[in-house]
Amino acid sequence: MTRDSHFQALENMYLNAPINAFYDPRIEVSDAEAIVEIEVSEKLFHSAEAVHGSVYFKMLDDAAFFAASSLEREVFVLTTSFTTYLTRPVSSGLLRSVGRVVNQNKSQLIAEAVVYDAHGNEVGRGSGIFVRGRVPLREVPGYTP
Repeated sequence: MTRDSHFQALENMYLNAPINAFYDPRIEVSDAEAIVEIEVSEKLFHSAEAVHGSVYFKMLDDAAFFAASSLEREVFVLTTSFTTYLTRPVSSGLLRSVGRVVNQNKSQLIAEAVVYDAHGNEVGRGSGIFVRGRVPLREVPGYTP
């Protein structure tokens, strides 16, 4: 079975974003769902030697964003709001964020995401509202179906 070229193009777009050179994430996009993984390292710590909240936010937003983007094949999707809850500190292992679209209409998509630690414990969760932008996907660097 061939993977959907749109999903592959979204994964390439994500991995080619300059910010991801720092985080070194992995991503898998499917229909209305995305999974983002980041290995914990000291470069992601705040001064109390645990992962900084910005990493949780990034993983939650990225997973929810790409879940929403999987349903839009013409234009770039934009995050308009995102609420984040940090529920447990993490200092080692692999973090895995799973995002899923929970609602959509003509003007917006709503997606939720949960971050899990290496033991499968929930360590953060969030939800966002995403809208279809005006920039055609074919014009976004890294998006090559």
